[in-house]
Amino acid sequence: MAQLPPGIYLITSFTREQWYRAFIFVLTFMLYASFHLSRKPISIVKGVLHKHCAIPQDTELINYKQYAIHNQLMENLCNKSSSGWDPFDKSNYKELLGALDYSFLCAYAVGMYLSGILGERLPIRYYLTGGMFASGLFTAMFGLGYFYNIHNLWFYIAAQIANGLVQTTGWPSVVTCIGNWFGKGRRGLIMGLWNSHTSVGNILGSLIAGYWVSTCWGLSFVVPGIIISIMGIVCFLFLIEHPKDISIASTPTNNSKSYMNGSNRFKIQTPKFSTKETSRSQDPEMQCLLSDNENCMKPLSHNNGVCKGYENGHSAISFTGALQIPGVVEFSLCLLFAKLVSYTFLFWLPLYITNVDNLNAKEAGDLSTLFDVGGIFGGILAGIISDRLKKRASTCGIMLLIAAPTLYVFSAVSKKGLEATIVMLLFCGALVNGPYTLITTAVSADLGTHKSLKGNARALSTVTAIIDGTGSVGAALGPLLAGLLSPTGWNNVFYMLMVSDACALLFLLRLIKKELRCGMAQTLFKEH
Repeated sequence: MAQLPPGIYLITSFTREQWYRAFIFVLTFMLYASFHLSRKPISIVKGVLHKHCAIPQDTELINYKQYAIHNQLMENLCNKSSSGWDPFDKSNYKELLGALDYSFLCAYAVGMYLSGILGERLPIRYYLTGGMFASGLFTAMFGLGYFYNIHNLWFYIAAQIANGLVQTTGWPSVVTCIGNWFGKGRRGLIMGLWNSHTSVGNILGSLIAGYWVSTCWGLSFVVPGIIISIMGIVCFLFLIEHPKDISIASTPTNNSKSYMNGSNRFKIQTPKFSTKETSRSQDPEMQCLLSDNENCMKPLSHNNGVCKGYENGHSAISFTGALQIPGVVEFSLCLLFAKLVSYTFLFWLPLYITNVDNLNAKEAGDLSTLFDVGGIFGGILAGIISDRLKKRASTCGIMLLIAAPTLYVFSAVSKKGLEATIVMLLFCGALVNGPYTLITTAVSADLGTHKSLKGNARALSTVTAIIDGTGSVGAALGPLLAGLLSPTGWNNVFYMLMVSDACALLFLLRLIKKELRCGMAQTLFKEH
């Protein structure tokens, strides 16, 4: 008998469930990458909506009053000579561009809370498909302003508000789906890898938008709008919400294991790589973190009202019930400030590079992708460390503590040349996006499958929406504050970002103390 070819051997070495898991991993990765791909163009196009004009400095002017008059005259000359896009070619262009960001992100923050509640009660595949089609429509709508020569500020603000609302369908849906398919044992690593879709989407969005930004910036929005609509069709055709939907192991095998979903029992085949996962329902340290008992050993009571109506196995968790889960409020407030920093970079970094390094819009957009490259490694690193230490809050705290001084260094060295800017962009991306990634993925999934909920899987969407919705408030405030502070100097923007990192760390202190106390308690427990 001939030996199997290596490729066929590789295919047959994985179980049916493992192939389905890999498929869902890749599919949800692509779906949410398309969401971020459609969000990124606005940051690239800003440099064209108001073209930057470098003001030559006269070193012979040593009197402050003469210096101020010189700068004002040169700025007026630049405003007259630049050919931006009305109404963004005014002297207050930073505030106007900040209003665009604020419109999108404020709508996103408000809509996220509602989206989580709806997503808990509607089929994910239909809900996500509709959201992707609507996102494609409103993303393209912004670009149509170029082709139809629209110069009304409210048209662009309305497009941003509508897009912000419909894009809230994405995150709760994909986190719920991936949480249904993957267990807790290696969740930090798996979701750290998976969450790189954010950075991949930002990179692709930057490259696509940058290709047309200097020639026909309307296509920088229309093309991503078409892409996310096409991915909506893919979602409708292929997305599987839960393993039980396809009866993965309808024929019992030696490796099969029974699971409860409400009143229905079903069997799935335990994959070879998850033996350690199935041997424990949750990491001991995370059990301690999510427990309110001082000795960190007593299990949670199931009569806390978190899962009202669980007895029939079909009710979705309430909004107030989700807030009662220990850790939801703290991580939500931490994410508010962490996401403030991340989204300020997302929306203002290309314009900052244009101003500081005197690059054109395309070059600045391409260079800004290094921040997202660093974010990929930061998210994966945070997942690996938190899995190994079994301390999610402590991992976030360490990265936030290092991020604040790194932001200051970046603001100082970015004015000294491209080489220093490139290196610091990678470091900043890793440290800023690491905690943000961990909270929005592994932490959200841990809290959404809290052990007090038992077998009820109808909490993931609501918990995820609460955490990310609160974070989106910070995402809305960051670009707005950057728009208000940047006229006074970019240094003030970076001071604001450093303070935000410190505030994010502050909200985690109680959880970090509990993790450290629980770690000591677990050690003593093992010794005795």
